Amino acid sequence: MRLILTLVVLAIVPVIQGCVAAAIGGAAVAGYAVGEDRRAAAVIADDEAIEFKVRNRVAEKQPSAHVSAVSYNRMVLVNGTAPNEAAKEDIGKIVRAVENVRGIYNEMEIGPNRNFPSLAGDGVLTSKVKARMVDARKFNPLHVKVVSDNGTVYLLGIVKRQEAETATEIARTTSGVKRVVRMFEYQD
Repeated sequence: MRLILTLVVLAIVPVIQGCVAAAIGGAAVAGYAVGEDRRAAAVIADDEAIEFKVRNRVAEKQPSAHVSAVSYNRMVLVNGTAPNEAAKEDIGKIVRAVENVRGIYNEMEIGPNRNFPSLAGDGVLTSKVKARMVDARKFNPLHVKVVSDNGTVYLLGIVKRQEAETATEIARTTSGVKRVVRMFEYQD
């Protein structure tokens, strides 16, 4: 019995060591991302809290809407679909009432909720744009948040004007992008 237990422990140790290395590596990447972000750590935390609160409050008060909310520097991009104009306006009021929200970009469309393949395509489009930004090596891609919805690419971030121009050109020339909306704050 003792021999079996020893063999099991010896078999598990390399796996556990790999998990520890992966966890440490992941923490290092996250630390690098926070260190490179132009937002203060407290603002990053506020943005995460804002997104969480918006999702919960909208789901509670407007369950028939499909809403995505992204907060960047306490400015909230709301996109997705609302069943009617009144619901879209109500969602805007809900978002504005969340603590620490400085402003809102209400980009919701009126209509039925989109199907899963269409929503999955948004993730693919975001990944394509972000990968092209990384490949271009013309600016730090961590400075630009990319969000896609139904072929529209939204660009958020605290950027220099040249970074904004380059990011916009990359997004605009990515296959599948129908429209690019810039929501940058400029740092000069």
